[in-house]
Amino acid sequence: MKPAWWSLTPYRLRLLSRGAFLLLALATVALALYVLREEKQLSYRNYQYGFSKTQAQIAAKLHHPAGQLALLNPRTGNDNLVPLRPLLLPYTAIDFDDQYKVQQAVEMAGCLVQYRDGTLCTAIGSNPWAGGFVYVAGSFASSELVAHARGEDDLSLAHRVRVVVTLRGQTYRWIAPFELLGQVDARPEAGVRGRLTGFVDRGRAMPGARPVRDFRGWIWQDGHCDTVGPMGPVACSKRSFFSLRLPVGVLRDALFMKQKLVWPPADLDRIQVHVQVLPPGEGPPLLDSNSPEATLPFALTDLAPLLLPGEQLRLRKLPDAGQPDLLQLTGVADEPYQPSRLISSVIRRLAVAGYDQPLEVRETIATPLGSYQLILTGDVRSVNRNLAVVATRVSWFVGAMLLAIMLAWLAIEIGIIRRITVLTRRAASVSRTVRGVGELDQIDLSDLRGHDELGVLAAGLADLLQRVKEDVAREHIRAEQEKDMWHAVGHEIMSPLQSLMALHGGSDDDSSRYIHRMQQAIRVLYGTASPSEAFQSTTLQAQAIDIAAFLQHVAANAPSAGIAEVHYQGPAGPLWARADEYPLEDVVTHVLRNADRYRPAGSHITLQLQASDTAVTVAIRNQGPAIAEDMLDKIFEYGVSDQAESGALGNRGQGLFVAKTYMAKMGGTITARNLDDGVCFELVLQRAVGA
Repeated sequence: MKPAWWSLTPYRLRLLSRGAFLLLALATVALALYVLREEKQLSYRNYQYGFSKTQAQIAAKLHHPAGQLALLNPRTGNDNLVPLRPLLLPYTAIDFDDQYKVQQAVEMAGCLVQYRDGTLCTAIGSNPWAGGFVYVAGSFASSELVAHARGEDDLSLAHRVRVVVTLRGQTYRWIAPFELLGQVDARPEAGVRGRLTGFVDRGRAMPGARPVRDFRGWIWQDGHCDTVGPMGPVACSKRSFFSLRLPVGVLRDALFMKQKLVWPPADLDRIQVHVQVLPPGEGPPLLDSNSPEATLPFALTDLAPLLLPGEQLRLRKLPDAGQPDLLQLTGVADEPYQPSRLISSVIRRLAVAGYDQPLEVRETIATPLGSYQLILTGDVRSVNRNLAVVATRVSWFVGAMLLAIMLAWLAIEIGIIRRITVLTRRAASVSRTVRGVGELDQIDLSDLRGHDELGVLAAGLADLLQRVKEDVAREHIRAEQEKDMWHAVGHEIMSPLQSLMALHGGSDDDSSRYIHRMQQAIRVLYGTASPSEAFQSTTLQAQAIDIAAFLQHVAANAPSAGIAEVHYQGPAGPLWARADEYPLEDVVTHVLRNADRYRPAGSHITLQLQASDTAVTVAIRNQGPAIAEDMLDKIFEYGVSDQAESGALGNRGQGLFVAKTYMAKMGGTITARNLDDGVCFELVLQRAVGA
């Protein structure tokens, strides 16, 4: 049984080509998956680094006074700035008498609201025992400040600050004109420093009005111009900074009530403050807190841009005791491009060490009014999303590579492999089915011709088939001519043989035996295309004959056939075997002629007869050269002869072929073997019961 791989041999070229392209496609996909996995690992590491960096940035902002201000005032980012509401400062109080300390405090805390014309900060301190005051600080631009003259009842002649505070159903109104302190410095770069004296606001003219004792205010104007207009120094605008301490009676009274003090006040977000900086006269305010053009200060919601998509920030006050989170922020993906679902699914299945572990950090932020806990939770799914977006954008490159591989495979498959397959199939069909001209006419290779290697090969095979077809046609014609020749020869020989049979037809005439053999030979060959076909198609009539008497007769008449010194050795009595007498005589005669040809001159040929229960063996021995071992079987093939130009000498190499064919048709066998001094042919026939 042939091995399994042997059956794949005709397809190995196709399998090799397709396997190579399949491996190339698989290698491309494997390379893409490997790169994706490495990129996922790198992205995960970058995300961990970015996550820790985000945590550090958020913590740094919250540790800063501006961040603590946002923690103490968590609703600032969601409130409207009109009207203005005071904020809870991370400081106990503000040193409102010192310009630089006030500026540093409000700028560090980040409570300044930016207006087009200036800035404002309204706040309360973190320690209620510093006094229930509301602090107002800000800046504005104006020309040279005009001071209020002492004893002047009309306050509108000077620069002034008007403040209105509304809380718990009560409204407090103050008007604070600017008053100089000391002499004005004549130097241009020298600034102006003064006091804002607070009065209860009752209108434009307040004769006999007395200042509010706990109201404190200061103002400082820079000596340098912010801008210089076309009129020169006349249009010089200078920056002024002021600070106020407002005594709100409701807040101060709450400090001395018997109920437990709550600070900051629970209604801090409902306290409304309106601040205006008015120029001399009836002009529009230089700064108005109710102006819609205001910029919000830093709020906790401003931390959202620091969060990556999916990250969650929670802030809670310690101890939480089951209280809801102070703030929850979640990073929102701003990528409108939607990745491929297939690529996203593949990326999710790529294993990365530590990827499934949750990312979460906690940090405590201490403030004057308690501690807050920062909880930052990472979302590693954003790594998959971001990588999927990038992979989707470049997936066309892998797709283009796979498409190029497929197109190359199709080009080779259609242009080369298919033609090789067709050529192989047709060549195999030729080798299996060539039996005549008709079948060769069905093999058409015209579609495979071309100028490339396969086309040249197909053209050569087509030309070769054409030559074979022509040779077959010539062989067919030659066979027909040979058949006609045998017909003519047989016809011309049969008539003289009939005449000889009439002359020598007596049973006691030895010539009659040879005339019958000649007639049989003519009948065998007559009407047949070739001698080999004639011998193989002969029908013999096997019957019981006395093989001993037959061999004795052959030995006695051998000299008449030109073969001398033929001796019979065997039983003299009857020994019956199944055979046809005339074909058997032809067989023995052919063997004797071969033995006579090779024996030394004067040596004899022995016909030895032996019998067993089922068979009769005739051994024909002669002295002479041995037969080559590889020729012992081939000498019985048609046309095999060791003589050069055997056909010209009348030796066609068919004697032993005829002997083997006749023996087979009589149910016997013939074999040859070498002896020490010659050759022995053994004829084995079936034994028969005597008639």
